Amino acid sequence: MGNGNGVSRGDRNRNARLDRLRALVPVSNVIVAIDLADKKQMVVVCDHDSKVLARKTYRCRAWDLGAALDWAGERAKSNGFAGVTVSCEPTGHRWRVLAQLAADRSMSFVCVQPMVTSWARRAEDLTHDKTDEKDAVLIARLTAQLRCYEPEPVDETWARLRHLGIRREQLITETSSQVQQMRDLLECVWPAALDTAQQPFRSQTWIAALTVIVDRDGGDLARTHRLGPARFEHAVRRVIVKHGGQKPCLRIVDKLFAALTDPAGVIAHRAGALERVQLLLEDWTHAHHRLAETEARMTGVLDELSLTRLVTSITGISAVGAAAILAQTGDPRRFATARALVKHAGLAPREKLSGAFVGRTKLTGQGRPGLRLAAWRAVWGAQRANPVYGARYRHLTTRENNKLKATQAQTVVAAAILRHLHAVISTGQAWDPAIATHGRRRPFEPAAAA
Repeated sequence: MGNGNGVSRGDRNRNARLDRLRALVPVSNVIVAIDLADKKQMVVVCDHDSKVLARKTYRCRAWDLGAALDWAGERAKSNGFAGVTVSCEPTGHRWRVLAQLAADRSMSFVCVQPMVTSWARRAEDLTHDKTDEKDAVLIARLTAQLRCYEPEPVDETWARLRHLGIRREQLITETSSQVQQMRDLLECVWPAALDTAQQPFRSQTWIAALTVIVDRDGGDLARTHRLGPARFEHAVRRVIVKHGGQKPCLRIVDKLFAALTDPAGVIAHRAGALERVQLLLEDWTHAHHRLAETEARMTGVLDELSLTRLVTSITGISAVGAAAILAQTGDPRRFATARALVKHAGLAPREKLSGAFVGRTKLTGQGRPGLRLAAWRAVWGAQRANPVYGARYRHLTTRENNKLKATQAQTVVAAAILRHLHAVISTGQAWDPAIATHGRRRPFEPAAAA
């Protein structure tokens, strides 16, 4: 398409989005706006001028709103409308139930962001009133103005990946909390133990040695010290083999054994604190097993979707890391452009330009926080293993003009990862470092092997 009329790519994308929304909210349809709650549902039937044609309150749960939609369909016919468009705010899980009820009746369904409703409520009058009756009318008005969006289509496999991703996040939060608690306790009663390894909670040997200590001495470190270095090493080796390891790091074992005689720490609290560490260590080990099982299920879903080969073709991106991102995005093909996916994550730059004024560019910070976090976690491995991302990071942090800080450059890499995932899944082609670097393959350059 040419650009002789001055229409930009952003204009074309916005026009296409408005066309899709207009197909869901045609002028021939009446708008049924529902303010969802637990046991009280406010239903209004409006035309496209937000004139209320009918209103009714239903004292029922969200899954019992089929009767309300049937009633709204009758009101639409009696007022001369050809169909019904159902609209609501995406509140909890209730909107998904309503979407299913609307689909069962061949009714269009859209959602209005609660933030947009809040802004509209403030612009309505100066009272800042918030009632179910007024909110339902505001939802209808915003829908008529196409200030709504089409929710993610329901797919059983992608929905399963979404739920597994949520469970993985919960388990990561749980394990991180347990590590922090153990670190705090040891800093209080036995700080010398934390200095025996550079990253103690990532060392299999250190964890095994701590397990031996807290399981047998009940806070009396002298009891473990009486074992002697050889017997202590043998006990640590048994724990490592039990958990699938091969052999301990003797340097860490020797340092931790020597730390048993260190008097630093609040001795009066040592017995109780080490008992808590023992319980936390058991919970942490169990949570790690559950996390590994959940990640195995997520990679199994990727195999089911036939996406594992594509996403892992991006050097430095593991199947688990890609699955964590896709659990937040859903099917990336539902986004018209890769930039739309980056905006969904809140990683797109927000410009501030007015006349000759040029403000400071920042990230929008909107969208899905969980998606930003998943993309951010993927940066650390990809930046080291992927030469394209590594070169991009070094260029951004060392260039003469507009040099970026380390975290700013890593944010750029996170956005690039999202764009490349969208590209490989949308096109069905493996990641090509030449295209990732230059935007296209150079002349006479062969394609990368799939």
